[in-house]
Amino acid sequence: MKKKILLASGSARRKELMTHLGYDFEVVVPDCDEFYPDDLPADQVAGYLSELKANSFQTIGEDEILITADTVVVLDGQVLGKPQKREEGIAMLRSLSGKMHRVYTAITVRSAKYTTTEVDVANVYFDTIEGQEAAAYVDRCQPMDKAGSYGIQEWLGMAKINKIEGSFYTIMGLPTHLLYRILQEILEVNHGK
Repeated sequence: MKKKILLASGSARRKELMTHLGYDFEVVVPDCDEFYPDDLPADQVAGYLSELKANSFQTIGEDEILITADTVVVLDGQVLGKPQKREEGIAMLRSLSGKMHRVYTAITVRSAKYTTTEVDVANVYFDTIEGQEAAAYVDRCQPMDKAGSYGIQEWLGMAKINKIEGSFYTIMGLPTHLLYRILQEILEVNHGK
């Protein structure tokens, strides 16, 4: 039985990356509030939210594979979410200026008989970000849908990130190397039956 892959994400970047992986898929949008317990360690937030999104789907058909993901930026043990307004976006970028932060992206892959969540982490080193650069970036790129208020693939990332340790795609929002391996394992198991 051919499996139907469902990408539960409103992210254009995740959709683009899935397309480049070569899978046929359908986009669905999870219906859940993305809140996590205040005492949850920062390195567990992405996994928690990815599982929350996956569990918002009551049933998964026998022929379906559901993929959810979540990305968080962590600076000095504090989670930087998506900015709610311009000033918050600028402040986030200024806080990242000249520092290393971590990006955690979790993926949850769920079928009728299988669920797994994996988290990948990457270290990102920013050069100094001047106030006017942060403001210009927020005004031009509108990063309100991005954890930490930036996209690595956009001009601020290109111009101001001087080093990364880990996967570029994890920072972009989808650890493609993990997702590919998991999907191949699931599809291989089902192909053999």
